[in-house]
Amino acid sequence: MRKYVLDLRVTSAEALSERYLLLTATNPAGELPEMKPGQFAQLRIDDSKDTFLRRPISLHHFDREKNEVSFLVQKVGSGTASLWKKQKGSMLNAILPLGKGFTMPESKEQKFLLVGGGVGIAPLLFMGEAMQKMGVRPTFLLGARSKSDLLLLDKYRAQGTVYVTTEDGSEGEKGFVTQHSILRKEKFDRIAVCGPKPMMMAMGRYAREAQIACEVSLENMMACGLGACLCCVENTVDGNVCVCKEGPVFDVERLKW
Repeated sequence: MRKYVLDLRVTSAEALSERYLLLTATNPAGELPEMKPGQFAQLRIDDSKDTFLRRPISLHHFDREKNEVSFLVQKVGSGTASLWKKQKGSMLNAILPLGKGFTMPESKEQKFLLVGGGVGIAPLLFMGEAMQKMGVRPTFLLGARSKSDLLLLDKYRAQGTVYVTTEDGSEGEKGFVTQHSILRKEKFDRIAVCGPKPMMMAMGRYAREAQIACEVSLENMMACGLGACLCCVENTVDGNVCVCKEGPVFDVERLKW
């Protein structure tokens, strides 16, 4: 798939909490390219003296009619903190779409479970929206530390059935996503996961034991996003590969976890 370097104009910058920002932008020069759930963008950091590399951010939402793309940004360092300075009308340079996305349903009868933890929920909304357009209503299983860390639940509920876990029990079932009762009650045809590595590894083990096809979106450190810098190498059954180019989405059976 062709990649584009675009100067996007921010149409909305909404702080969802102290740590999460929803950044929406459009391409004032024309139509945005086609994008797939699970792909990402490399965003340039323009106003940080300490940041020289772009930051990889998942595609959270893509609206063809409005010609807009959204990014869910977690503030974790000076680079992502600089993105919080963006306001409506600001320019945002992005390379997109990058990487390979999630496998989509082959039929309306397939039951998909989309599992996300923390900012890992980001690409699952785009995936749920795309599935809805195909006539498939997925099941979401979203995990967070507490109720205050759960974001945009109404948007996820508009796309599918939502189940929640929190570590402190303030919302949904107490514990981790891998402990939720839905995993014992229902049988799924395919699982898509994005979040902290221990969570993805645990879901991978569950999927293997239950004999369910499972894909995970890796969050290895990425610098170039094009497979040139070798920062994001992951060991697989096929040898070492660049996550930004061969992924970020992988079938768990390819990974040497």
